Amino acid sequence: MKDNNFWWIVELSVPSAVYNRQQNEERLSTVAAISEAIGSEIFTEDDFYGNELLFLRASYEGSRGIDDVIYRLQFILEDVSFAGIIIARCRKLENEAWNTQHYDAFPPLPVGKGLVVMAPWHEDDEIPEGRTPVYIYPASAFGTGYHESTQIALSLIEEIVRTGDTILDVGTGTGILFITALKLGAGKAIARDIDPDTLSEAKRNMNLNGINPKVCDLSEGDLLKGFRGQVNILTANILLHPNITLLPDVRRVLKPKGFAVFSGMTRIESHMFTSVMESSRLEIEREMWIGDWWGCRAVKSWG
Repeated sequence: MKDNNFWWIVELSVPSAVYNRQQNEERLSTVAAISEAIGSEIFTEDDFYGNELLFLRASYEGSRGIDDVIYRLQFILEDVSFAGIIIARCRKLENEAWNTQHYDAFPPLPVGKGLVVMAPWHEDDEIPEGRTPVYIYPASAFGTGYHESTQIALSLIEEIVRTGDTILDVGTGTGILFITALKLGAGKAIARDIDPDTLSEAKRNMNLNGINPKVCDLSEGDLLKGFRGQVNILTANILLHPNITLLPDVRRVLKPKGFAVFSGMTRIESHMFTSVMESSRLEIEREMWIGDWWGCRAVKSWG
C-alpha cells in the first residue's frame, strides 16, 4: 500500500562561484522540474568558511522510495549541464496537509492550439471549449505537461499527427506525448523508458484517457537500442546528451515522410544539438522556444 502521509525533502546545493546566481537558480529549478518534485524553493546558506551556497529544497511524494528519488537525482546530475550541483541532505517530512496544496498546484493548462492538460481530479466542465483534454496524474514520472519542455513537445506533435500514424516515444515517462498523439488520431504507439518503474505511471495515465492497451506497446528500453521498424513520428523529451546519443539511429526508424520531435533542452544547448543533428542527416522543419527551453521538429535530409 502506498503511503501518502509523508514527503521526502531533498536539498541540493551549488557554490555561488559556479556560474552566476541567475544561472544557478535556473539550473536548480530545472533539476526540480525534471525530477518531478511536487514543490520546491531556493534559498542560501553560508558554509563553514563564510562562502555562500545556493540551495534547492525539493519535495517528493512519500509513495516513492527514497532510494528511487536519490537514484533519479543522481542520474540527472550526471549531465554536464548540472555541473557543481550536489545532493546535500534529505529527510522525511510528515505533512498530510501538503496533499491539498499539491492538488491545487495543477490547474487545467491550455497547450498549443487545441490541447489542455488536466489532472484527473478536475471536472469535465473545466475543459475549455474546443480543446482536447489530456489527463495526467502528477506523480513520479517525467512529463506532467506543466514544464516548458513538455509543452513544446506537445505543441510540435499536435501540428503533425495524422489519422493512423505510428508514434515511437523514447523516454516516455508519464506517457503524455504518445497518449496525446493517440487522442489526436494516431493508430499505434510504441513507448520505451530506461526506468521500468515509470511504465506503471504511463499505464495509469492511459487508463485515465480511455486508451485501449492493445494500441500501445510499452516496454523497458535504452533509447533506440534493439528497436527494429519504422514510424511516422518519433518523440524524445529527454536531456541534451541522451538526445545527442539518439541522433545516429533516428533516420533508420523514420519513414520517408516521418517527423522527429526533440525537446528537453535549453536555448544554450540547442546550438550543440543542432550541430550534431546536421551530421546525422536530419534537418529542422520547425523549432520552438518557451522561456529558456527549446525544442524542434526534424525531418530526413535528402541532400
